[in-house]
Amino acid sequence: MFLLFADSINHYIEHKGLIVYAWVIMSSHVHMIIGTRKDLMQDTVRDFKKYTSKAIINSITDNSQESRKEWLLWMFERSRRKNGNNSKYQFWQQHNHAIELYNNKLIDQELNYLHNNPVEDGYVYEIFEYKYSSAIDYCGGKGLIPIELLA
Repeated sequence: MFLLFADSINHYIEHKGLIVYAWVIMSSHVHMIIGTRKDLMQDTVRDFKKYTSKAIINSITDNSQESRKEWLLWMFERSRRKNGNNSKYQFWQQHNHAIELYNNKLIDQELNYLHNNPVEDGYVYEIFEYKYSSAIDYCGGKGLIPIELLA
C-alpha cells in the first residue's frame, strides 16, 4: 500500500505540477511539505486525495489476498455515511492540517518533526533508515520520490 501511495505522489509530480520538499508515509497518516506549479494548493490537494483514495480502494478491492478486504471496505463505507461528500467510500479525512511555513525556523522544525515520525514510533533507529520518507534524500541518498531539497 505504501508503494502505491508513493507511486501516486510520483504521478502527481510528473503530470500535475506537484512539488514535494519532504514527505513521510506512516501506517495511519501522511506528512508532506509540498508546493504546486500549476493549480491552487487546495485544488491540488483535493484532486490528489481523490486520485489516491480511488487507487487504494481499487487495490484493496482487486486483491484476492487481502484478508481485511471486507472490514476495510465496510469502514470506508461507514465513514462515507457520516459525510455525504463521497459517493461510496471515504478514505481520507475531510480536513487537512495545513501549516504555512513562512520562515526557516518553522521549516526546520517541521522537517525534523516529519522525518522523526518513524523513529518516534519505533520503526527505525535513524531517520535515514525508513524507506517511506524523504529523510534519506536529506542525508545525501536517493529516496522513492524525487524531491526539491529545502535549504
